[in-house]
Amino acid sequence: MLKKALVAATLTASALTANVGNAFCLFNCDYTKTKYPIVLAPGVLGFDKLVGFVDYWYGIPGSLKDGGAKVYTTSASAFNSSEVRGEQLLTQVQSILAITGAQKVNLMGHSHGGFSVRYVADAMPTRVASLTMIHSPVKGAPLADLIRNVAPAGTFSASLIQSVGTAVSSLVTFLAGNSYKEDFMASMDSFTTKGAAAFNSRHPNGVPATACGEGAYSANGIRNYSWGGTSPFTNVLDPLDYFFGITGLVSKEANDGLVGKCSGHFGQVIRDNFPWNHADAINQTFGIRGLFTPAPTDTYREQANRLKNAGL
Repeated sequence: MLKKALVAATLTASALTANVGNAFCLFNCDYTKTKYPIVLAPGVLGFDKLVGFVDYWYGIPGSLKDGGAKVYTTSASAFNSSEVRGEQLLTQVQSILAITGAQKVNLMGHSHGGFSVRYVADAMPTRVASLTMIHSPVKGAPLADLIRNVAPAGTFSASLIQSVGTAVSSLVTFLAGNSYKEDFMASMDSFTTKGAAAFNSRHPNGVPATACGEGAYSANGIRNYSWGGTSPFTNVLDPLDYFFGITGLVSKEANDGLVGKCSGHFGQVIRDNFPWNHADAINQTFGIRGLFTPAPTDTYREQANRLKNAGL
């Protein structure tokens, strides 16, 4: 009832598109039927399902499955380094490959999940067909730089933020039914401009050589894609928008509240100015978004169809 009330109250296009996948399947049930399974990797908070009913990828797996895709969601530490979260995803991808018998997977990562899928791709390049970055801070996030400037390593402020941030992330992990190790400041260090640059030097494939260009469309036999948004505040009824509306002020370029337009470029850029914020990219909160804006579920379906047509 709460979901229906929220969607109705927003007067967004969510109500009009909620069942597009099911209706479309009556005419084309293999629209999203990729050759290899699709694996979704979450960003910060790292949950698949929170307290039993809050889905990280709200409505997205179902919309992909409606068109024939095999979809697997994963989990990770709410906050930790790119390498720790990458290893967590690697273990899950290995299990998915073993269970399905698939030769490869199509990896899609939101936010910090984009770093995780890139880590996995370099760890097992022959088992990954494609990488898709979704609002991922490939070249770093200004908010992380601000936090580190306010709280340099070894200071009391850094210790305080670490304690509070790790405690909160541990609670999120507990509510998600997981038992991952948490390290808030390790996550922030991964997101700084310096931290992202270091990660990019170790995992360069798909990273643009210019400030706002595209990266290699294909590297090591893996296709690379990305998309992002530039609207921090999209709906007054979405509580997350107030957070992104404030954090978006930190960046000097158009952004989604956390990730800059050019910072999110990776491989083939599908689009870098969707009218979404960082949470709209995963169809949160419960599908609330701006009036008449594109449905995120449709973009995921289109990407799956793109992969299908590429033989992936």
